[in-house]
Amino acid sequence: MTLSPLDMFMFDWFGDTLAMVLLFNLVLVGAASYATGQGVASTWRPWRQVVVYAALLSAGLRFFDYALADGELWSVGGFMLGWLVQLAIATLAYRVTRARQMVRQYPWLYQRKGLLGWEQRH
Repeated sequence: MTLSPLDMFMFDWFGDTLAMVLLFNLVLVGAASYATGQGVASTWRPWRQVVVYAALLSAGLRFFDYALADGELWSVGGFMLGWLVQLAIATLAYRVTRARQMVRQYPWLYQRKGLLGWEQRH
């Protein structure tokens, strides 16, 4: 099997081909990352816990990539890319959930401001 130049670059830096990186990051672990962000926000925990949980999800992602797609297990670039993608997804879910919580729990104080925010009522 010959790899395209893009796939060679992806394999050298991230431990697998572009298709596998997208498949594992978005389809396989992306939903778990979204649920993680929602779970942290819904239990009123601080945002920094999302960072730790995203790192754990990225470590699991590296194992799935290794076990299912014959990727590199100890790819630092693959771990960092996975961590950044999972962190972005979990942070989005955290902010959406927190904005919804603040407006629902304190409707006399806050009103919704866009998808990710809230503002004080006047």
